[in-house]
Amino acid sequence: MREVYLDNAATTPIDKNVLDDMYDKMQNVYGNASTLYGIGRKAHTVLEDSRDIIAKSINAKPDEIIFTSGGSESDNTAIIQTAEARKSLGKHIITTAIEHEAVLKPLEYLEGQGYKITYLPVNTDGVINIEDLRSALDDETILVTIMTGNNEVGSCMPIHEIGELLKDHQAWFHTDAVQAYGLLDIDVEKDHIDMLSTSAHKINGPKMTGFLYKRTGVDFPSFIKGGEQEKKRRAGTENIPSISGFATAVSMITPEVKQELHDRYLGFKKQIMSELNDNDIEFVVNGTVDNNPLQHVFNVWIKGIASDVILANMDLAGFAISAGSACTAGNIEPSHVLVAMYGNETNRSSESIRISFGKFTTSEEIDLFSEALVKVIKRIKRVD
Repeated sequence: MREVYLDNAATTPIDKNVLDDMYDKMQNVYGNASTLYGIGRKAHTVLEDSRDIIAKSINAKPDEIIFTSGGSESDNTAIIQTAEARKSLGKHIITTAIEHEAVLKPLEYLEGQGYKITYLPVNTDGVINIEDLRSALDDETILVTIMTGNNEVGSCMPIHEIGELLKDHQAWFHTDAVQAYGLLDIDVEKDHIDMLSTSAHKINGPKMTGFLYKRTGVDFPSFIKGGEQEKKRRAGTENIPSISGFATAVSMITPEVKQELHDRYLGFKKQIMSELNDNDIEFVVNGTVDNNPLQHVFNVWIKGIASDVILANMDLAGFAISAGSACTAGNIEPSHVLVAMYGNETNRSSESIRISFGKFTTSEEIDLFSEALVKVIKRIKRVD
C-alpha cells in the first residue's frame, strides 16, 4: 500500500542535499569546535559559516544566533530566562490563547512562580486585535511572546505591528517562528523582534537542531549550565553536522522557492475543497484560505465525525494527517486553538482534521488523498 505523508506541520522529511552534507560533515568534520588545533578549527569554520548563512535569512548579525536543540529549548530559554533576568522591572507577560505548548508550558510554570500572564483572545481567523495588546501593556510588562504563524490553522499574527508597538516599551518581543520560518519573509530589524525561535526539522532539516535569535543588548544567562560554547550563551558541544545541515536547508529557500511553494500549497487546498464540494461533503475551513500567507496548513471541520475516527480510517488507507499539534497527538483532546477561535459550544474542536503540505507533496498525492477522504466520510456517514 502506498503511503502519503500529509503532516508536514509536525515534521518534514529530510532533504537529500541536507543528508549528503551532514554525512560529509560526520565523516570529515568530527572535531570539537571549541578546540584550538586544526581539526577543531575546521569544525569551528563550518559552525561560523552556518551561523552566517542562517543570520542572513532573518537579517540578523551572526553573533545574534544561538544554536539550540530546537524550538522547545529556544522558546523555554527566551521566556524563562527573560522572566528571571527582568523580574526587578515587573512580572507581567503577554501572550495569546493559541500558542504552541512550548510557549504555554513555560508560561504555566512562571504563573506558579508568581508571574501574571495575560492571554490575548483571537478572532475566528486566529489573529489577535492589536488594540487588545495595546490595552494589556502596562509598566510591569517585561515580555510579549506571540507566535509568527500558528501550527494548527496557519494563521499569521501582525508581527510588524506588534514590533512597532513595542519598540519604545520596556517589554522584550519574542516570537515563536517555528512554523513560519522558511515560508514567510522575516526581518528582525524591520519588525523590531528581540528574540525568535526556530527548528530545523520544519524545513526539511535535521531534528533536535534549531536556533534562538537574541538581539544585541538582550541579556540573560545561559539556560543550560555547563561549558562556554556559543559565546557562553548555550552550554554543550555544538552538533556540527546538524547545524551544517540546517544551514544547507536554509540556503535552498530562495524568495522564488517561497513564492512557488505558497502558490502550490494554495492550489492543493483548492483541490481538496473542490473534491469535497463535488461530493456534497459538509465541511467548514477553520481559519482562512485565500488571504492566509501561511498556506501549508489546512484545517477542516468535517461535521458530525470525530477527528480520531477520520484519522484512524485515513491511516488504514495509507494517509498520514493529524488533528492538531503533534506534541499532543498521543492523547487527542479538543484543540485549544479551535476553542480559542470558535468557542466550545459546538463539536468543531473535536471534529476537525489538519492536513499539512511539504515541498515533496505532489498534486497526484492530493488527488489520491481527496478521493480517499470522501470515501471514508461517506462510509462513516452510511454506518451512522
